[in-house]
Amino acid sequence: MRLSGGASMETWAFAAVAEGDRKEFILRRRPGPFDEETSRSTSLATEAALIRAAEHAGAPVARLIHLAEPGDGLGEAHITERVEGETLGKKIVSDPRFETIRPHLARQCGQILARIHSIKPDGIPLKTADAPTELDRYEAVYRASGAERPILELALAHLRKNPPPPMPDVVLHADFRNGNLMIHPDKGVTAVLDWELSHLGDPAEDLSWICVNSWRFGRADKPVGGFGHYQELLEGYAEAGGAEIPLSRVLYWQALGSLKWGIMCLMMYQSYATGTESSVERPMIGRRVSETEIDLIHLLEAGL
Repeated sequence: MRLSGGASMETWAFAAVAEGDRKEFILRRRPGPFDEETSRSTSLATEAALIRAAEHAGAPVARLIHLAEPGDGLGEAHITERVEGETLGKKIVSDPRFETIRPHLARQCGQILARIHSIKPDGIPLKTADAPTELDRYEAVYRASGAERPILELALAHLRKNPPPPMPDVVLHADFRNGNLMIHPDKGVTAVLDWELSHLGDPAEDLSWICVNSWRFGRADKPVGGFGHYQELLEGYAEAGGAEIPLSRVLYWQALGSLKWGIMCLMMYQSYATGTESSVERPMIGRRVSETEIDLIHLLEAGL
């Protein structure tokens, strides 16, 4: 059965039965050509290596079963175990089934990120990105769009003038958020999914992305994923061996995350307005740029 979601990947769920034993798996496959040198995404082979490394570091993952080889006839693909849980963010922050586990999720997320950041990237081909690089990339996209959004302009100027001091790069998941976490109502996070944007960079980039308001699913009062608080996230990170990260650094990257998502929303709308994409999902996401502008105003007014 093909699962929904993913613009560049196919995701299929299937089961294998042997001697009465049924096991469920997920096939993740790229249907077209891919150039890892020019793409921001990793290859599925790199993703597979990251999944193995994360499991070795103690982070919850969907265990890798098989990385496809040319003779398999699948193209670029890998197979992982199917993990029990929920990925829909709205359910995770509001469904009564998750009431017991919700108070523990922010701390658990901090612990998991510390384990991911402990991965040694030896032999894993990952690119590097820092705050100035990200600002350059997204400002170029924004300028090319021809948009004129005062709040985005203000955020770009402020973030350029106030970068955090450098710190050692770590392996980042880079899309660690409510929606890319498999969460069980009793066990909490059972797997971190979608490793395709992984790179080397500032640990606060990962810690902040789950705090962007767009991933709180209506619970603005709970800055970490709509289910927890900054202190819980950072305490969990320190408890699991992560470096000391000041909240100010997380808030800087949270603002940068809101800015990036706002520009991505603009591009979603433009792809529909110009006829490049016909899906109504594109303009619907495009409307959310106003959410990111509100986020940025709040962060800037709070003294970011």
